Formats: sequence, C-alpha cells, structure tokens
Amino acid sequence: MSSPKRRIETDVMKLMSDYEVTLVNDNKFYVRFKGPEETPFTGGLWKIHVELPDQYPYKSPSIGFVNRIFHPNIDELSGSVCLDVINQTWSPMYDMLNIFEVFLPQLLRYPNPSDPLNGEAAALMMREPKAYEAKVKEYVAKYASKEAVDEAGEDTESEDELSSAGSYESDGEQPAGTMDDV
Repeated sequence: MSSPKRRIETDVMKLMSDYEVTLVNDNKFYVRFKGPEETPFTGGLWKIHVELPDQYPYKSPSIGFVNRIFHPNIDELSGSVCLDVINQTWSPMYDMLNIFEVFLPQLLRYPNPSDPLNGEAAALMMREPKAYEAKVKEYVAKYASKEAVDEAGEDTESEDELSSAGSYESDGEQPAGTMDDV
C-alpha cells in the first residue's frame, strides 16, 4: 500500500489535469470550480479551499467555498459545506476528483433544504422556488465571476492559512505557492 503522502500527490496531480489548482503547501490548496450546467449556478466560478488531514485518504478532506454562494447546504459566511459523503461517509476509495466531478456538482444540483447550513436559502427554496433561483443567480453574478474569484480571500486570509507559505509584503514579490494567483 502506498503512503498517504504519495496518495495526496497522486490525487492532487489528477485534479490538476482537469482543474486550476493553486498549492499553498503539501496539505492545503485551492481549486477553481465551475457551477454545473443547467442549474442556477451555471456560469459561476468558485474558489474552493481544500485541506487534507495527515490521515488522508482514511480521513476526509476539509473543503469550503471562499467566495460567497447562496445554497441551503453551504454556510454563506464561512463557506462550510454540509455533505454527508465528505463529513460522515467518506471512504479511502474516493479521491479528490470525486469531490469536484461528482459530490459538489450533485450538491449544487440537488440541494437538501431539510438539513440546512443556510436557513434563509432553505426556507426560500421550499416556500418560493422561483425567488430562490433568482437569488442564486444574483449571487452567481455578484460573487462568482472570474474577477470575484481572483479577489476571493485576499482580505480575509487568516495568519494560520498563510503561516506555512511564509509571510510576504504586497509589493508583487511572493514566495511560490501563495494563493493570490487563484
């Protein structure tokens, strides 16, 4: 059996063949994720923070949306995702591609308003589906453009997120692996 570090490298390399990935360090990176077609999220682009635990793939990754999204199962402010397959039923059989090719698109296609992280989105989806869809599209236009992704997280990065990448001044010179280029 290969080591967890080798598995991480393999999974990240597979992910890089289909997605724009910005590495922060061995266990943290950002992925640009497009909203699935034929959903109100179509045309949206999100910056997804991924942190892999030392026990990966035996323990699930931590993922979150950096730029805002209006969805019953995603906390609007923190970007935390409520998804059973990541939070409770993760298996080492899954890899990072499963998250971006299957799990997140399914989450956006089939929200579960009965288990919400965003109560406002859940209530609106159940009471007024057309108004919910309009608000999702409003958020996509406002927060999920390429420009919004480029700016996402720039003024909200915490020290611990950058500590492993080293500190830098905003004079244009940065160590390799910082996330400003995402």
